Amino acid sequence: MTTNDPITILPANAATPDDLAAIFGSRGEAARCQCQRYKLAPRESFGAVPVAIRAGRLRDQTRCGQPADRTTSGIVGYRDGVPVGWCAVEPRPAYAGLLRVYRVPWLGREEDKSDGGIWAATCFLTRAGHRRQGISRALARAAIDFARDRGARALEGYPMITQPGQDVAWGELHVGSLSIFTAAGFAEIGRPTPRRAVVRIEL
Repeated sequence: MTTNDPITILPANAATPDDLAAIFGSRGEAARCQCQRYKLAPRESFGAVPVAIRAGRLRDQTRCGQPADRTTSGIVGYRDGVPVGWCAVEPRPAYAGLLRVYRVPWLGREEDKSDGGIWAATCFLTRAGHRRQGISRALARAAIDFARDRGARALEGYPMITQPGQDVAWGELHVGSLSIFTAAGFAEIGRPTPRRAVVRIEL
């Protein structure tokens, strides 16, 4: 899978464990989370799951290093062969926490949360040293093809609403900004809070 950008996008199972480790790094929120915030079971405390276990779960979920596998939990971006970005994109029911803990996707609308034909892009991460270079935008565009190719009928996101010049911590912005989704063709279908939107594209 590629885009028109000088960035190559691959399913995460085609990445190596070292590729993922390089993107997530060893410090900061991304390294601590390992993209498990929405994957934890409702009664599973985030703080009670050690980072090493979260990283192991990410490797298992992505099936990284298994390029022949058709099941994975996201996509990875490369620039000149260097792993630079990650986007979590899966059927919406794969996110236990999203379904049962986080209210943003559901406020003000009725949805069948168990519908596996609806996918969600829940997390964007750009490797330190490669930010503000359009990588998240490339990943958002590629997520559409990725989901469509695997049978999704629609793809959603739950981005932050940012203002020009506003500095937002990754702990909030990991969901992506509204602008990267709208640039990829998503339509805003709800604004459940002043700082969060729900966006969707029919496939």
